[in-house]
Amino acid sequence: MSGHPYQYVVLKCVPRVDRGECLNVGVVLFSQSAGFLRAATWVDEARLRAFAPDLDVEAVSASLAVIDEVCTGASGGGRPTLATPGKRFGWLSAPRSTVIQPSAVHGGTAEDPEAELALLLERLVR
Repeated sequence: MSGHPYQYVVLKCVPRVDRGECLNVGVVLFSQSAGFLRAATWVDEARLRAFAPDLDVEAVSASLAVIDEVCTGASGGGRPTLATPGKRFGWLSAPRSTVIQPSAVHGGTAEDPEAELALLLERLVR
């Protein structure tokens, strides 16, 4: 095995939790050995509006911004105070019943976690 082991979740927009339908809007990747925890997101506003005309796309974008802030360790304003990247990833990957939900946790290895995050975003979201 070469490279840094990592875990990731796909961020899904679930406009109606009762229906379970979703669109992928981002990825969070965590590699403890590389000291890396970052989110990459991409919101196709036209696609979201076609999928869920009543969806507040600005609220979706705001929720994704909070996820990015949690990755960097920002706290306050409803964000949890979690000291380590591993704990923050655990919080971000925990199942929830909200408009933005994480997938199951997946894993892999990569020499460059940042490049892998970009690749996952392109493959799974765009």
